[in-house]
Amino acid sequence: MGDYENVLLVKPKVFVYRIPTVGTGSSKAADWNLDSPAWTGRMRLVAIGNKLEMRLEDGETCDLYAKCPIDAHPGTAVEAVADSSRYFVIRLQNDNGQQAFVGCGFQERGDAFDFNVTLQDHFRYIEKSAELEKQDLSAGPSLDLAFKEGQTISISIGKRDKNSAPRPRPAAAAAPGGFVPLLPPPPGAGSVIRNSRPAAAPSFPSAPTAASGNNTTTSGNLL
Repeated sequence: MGDYENVLLVKPKVFVYRIPTVGTGSSKAADWNLDSPAWTGRMRLVAIGNKLEMRLEDGETCDLYAKCPIDAHPGTAVEAVADSSRYFVIRLQNDNGQQAFVGCGFQERGDAFDFNVTLQDHFRYIEKSAELEKQDLSAGPSLDLAFKEGQTISISIGKRDKNSAPRPRPAAAAAPGGFVPLLPPPPGAGSVIRNSRPAAAPSFPSAPTAASGNNTTTSGNLL
């Protein structure tokens, strides 16, 4: 399965020119006969993974005219000319590896500016991603804390150890003056108290009296 293609920039009208063979960095757009471009169409800047391609396509049929693989910026694939910000020297390459250098111009300076910024942002992103990947590798393997299939976890809340001593309850605070308030009587206790009567005092047998006709009295040892 190939990498996903991400279109970074589309410009509806660009121009391609045949240019004389010159040294790197010394090209001038004034030498290209700008009034007579060799081809006119649209440009798409497409990212395929970390790779980047500048594709020149027909504006109506979208057929591919040529493509320019870009491996770095700044680099030899796309070079600015010495006398204008709208024109570049680009390196076309086909699937067989054959290469050709041509001139490429944008209709507006803003289009050329967008093209430059998109190239810079793409390769800055690639460089930053490579740095982060190196940091991750140097930090070692990361811990996998995700649950595996069928794995469960149990949590115990509020379970007390059987061997632990019970926690003593705090003593109730005494009321002012040392008086400890009593609990209110249970419901219905008042009626029981009102209806209760004191029990009759137990009766004891009376002490024996002196026999009739006997002058001796029992004084002292009655029980």
